Amino acid sequence: MMHVGISCGFHDAGLSIVSDTGEILFAGHSERYSKKKHDANLCEGIIKEAQTYLVNSNFELHYYEKPWLKAIRQFRAGQPIGPLSVKQIIGADLLDMFGDRPIFTHVHHKTHAAAGFQTSPFEDATIVVIDAIGEMDCISIWDAWYDDKGYARYKKLWSKKYPNSIGMFYSAMTQRVGLKPMDEEYILMGMAAYGKPSHAQRMASHLFENLENLDFRSNLHIGLEEGFLAKADDMDIAASAQILCETLIEKIMFKAKRIGRSKNLVYGGGVALNCLANRLLGKHFHDIWIMPNPGDAGNSLGAAALGYGKKIKWRDAFLGTNIKGPYPVKEVIKQLTKKKMVGVASGHAEFGPRALGNRSLLADPRGPEIKDKVNEIKRRQKFRPFAPIILEEHVHEYFNMPRGWNDSRYMQVIATCRHPDLYPAIVHHDGTSRVQTVPKDGSGIRQLLEAWYEKTGCPMLLNTSLNIRGEPMVNDRSDADRFEKLYKLKVVS
Repeated sequence: MMHVGISCGFHDAGLSIVSDTGEILFAGHSERYSKKKHDANLCEGIIKEAQTYLVNSNFELHYYEKPWLKAIRQFRAGQPIGPLSVKQIIGADLLDMFGDRPIFTHVHHKTHAAAGFQTSPFEDATIVVIDAIGEMDCISIWDAWYDDKGYARYKKLWSKKYPNSIGMFYSAMTQRVGLKPMDEEYILMGMAAYGKPSHAQRMASHLFENLENLDFRSNLHIGLEEGFLAKADDMDIAASAQILCETLIEKIMFKAKRIGRSKNLVYGGGVALNCLANRLLGKHFHDIWIMPNPGDAGNSLGAAALGYGKKIKWRDAFLGTNIKGPYPVKEVIKQLTKKKMVGVASGHAEFGPRALGNRSLLADPRGPEIKDKVNEIKRRQKFRPFAPIILEEHVHEYFNMPRGWNDSRYMQVIATCRHPDLYPAIVHHDGTSRVQTVPKDGSGIRQLLEAWYEKTGCPMLLNTSLNIRGEPMVNDRSDADRFEKLYKLKVVS
């Protein structure tokens, strides 16, 4: 029996397939096919690709939450009640593309927990899930382990229910500074480096009934009251929101360490993408696993994992559309030598919001001019830096990795750069970088970094996602051709 996991209906729809032996055959984002960023719905393109893995197979469908439970929360909150069935959410026409198959629904936060635990290297774990909202839960702590037959078992130890949500707080602050909530929270995180957390205390006293118990005064799902911190500088708001977010996360981690049985941490939910806060996790747990797609799109894999029941054979995050052929190492080196930057669209697309080398814009990180050049192509705010991708064995020479993070293979934590003057394009205003380390795994990006190091003595490159502004990452070769034509930058495959 194959297991097809689906997450859709709210934001960032995804689809994953796990085989009857625990292999991840496919995991992708609907947005990469529809070209609608954060597309909430499944589209025909991703289903057609999934069908290529399901020919003549027996499979069942697993949905990432329980619509009826969500409807109860909406009713209690006085909100419009959404669809009560998976068929209504996906749409009859698209669901018919799977044929007449059983559909199983799972609790949203348990799906997050499974996406993390069943892909982790651990045999047991304390799981923390922090997101905007599931059906009822906004924060939860779990014990997880495998029984004597190898099946994953979960016990929820504690939760905080709607509307007491760290994710909704951070989204409300994102909106407050003029950014798009449920989309540009990562920009708010970047802005924090330029401000002072001078409003954190006021935020806490105004928004919380009880900070220790994480009880909010009002429902930030509907936004902040008009005029909140009206005269405050946006950068200071960002810094204050970030420090308050970190304070809340640390309270939860402290609690998880106290009530959880395992010393291994699995962390999931959209808030786990806050790599600035993630630097603090090592204060509470030594062994940490964050699946590279911990938000709602990653819940498609969590739903399939719950269907399969056992540990999944996790290898890497390259699980999407395949652009066939060997990784173009020589051509990338040639373009970097000539123009200092190049696009790469090769192999399987990344499952998760961050480009990890297969759908990347790469550049030489040395020299003062490269950041502005890449920002111009990407049409981003000039203050925003880029991530370094580095040979894992060299990371400690160039970065002071935070406690608990000897590597950062999925760009999940920030670290202080030891030589910021030499690599200004990959260093933020506060001297930190969002590091991606590459192990000795024989991957294409590994081969490229080894060749680059041999040629230049530099073990890293600048890495950012290959996408047209306002669109998701490049998915197939036709997307790469559009990028090439629009930005006049070579994209090699």
